[in-house]
Amino acid sequence: MDRGGGAAGALLSRIRRPAGSRRRRGYPYGVLLEEQQQRPAPVPRTLPDERAARRTLLDQVARLEAELGQLFCSTWPRKGFDFGVGGRGGPRLLTLAELEEVRDDLAARVQHARRSLSDRTYAEEQKRRLIEEMLLEPERHKWARVSNEDIGEPGCKDWHVRPRWSFLGMLMGWWRVVISSGCPLAGTA
Repeated sequence: MDRGGGAAGALLSRIRRPAGSRRRRGYPYGVLLEEQQQRPAPVPRTLPDERAARRTLLDQVARLEAELGQLFCSTWPRKGFDFGVGGRGGPRLLTLAELEEVRDDLAARVQHARRSLSDRTYAEEQKRRLIEEMLLEPERHKWARVSNEDIGEPGCKDWHVRPRWSFLGMLMGWWRVVISSGCPLAGTA
């Protein structure tokens, strides 16, 4: 076989050589041009105009997630709020449509959490006012009871308006607010 200086000879000699060895003289100019023409041009994974939109959507998603985290911290120790964010089918690169869907879901979840927190804090404030009124005028709030959970605080304490001396206090109009001492011991049953 001819191992001459032509392009075909250099290509054949390169094919028959072991993988780690190289020809010392270098490739002829024609072989390099042929190799460059055979390789396809690299295609970018995302189009340049899509990158800006993707970055903007990712920034919006990050901002909404941070806001949802802040709402979670402000609701603690209250219960009954859902802050879970579902997965999207494992680790992968989301398309623009999927990113928009994630952003819209997060925006709706943040809005719902804000509304729920606002409603809850309004109800808790009303219960706090009721406690103040019960302490000032217990006879106007007979048998009313407000617990710590009603005002958004942890624990088992509650405020309860009762007659002062049982049946006699009820007949005489002697009412008082009894504040419980807290949760019963776990070992007593």
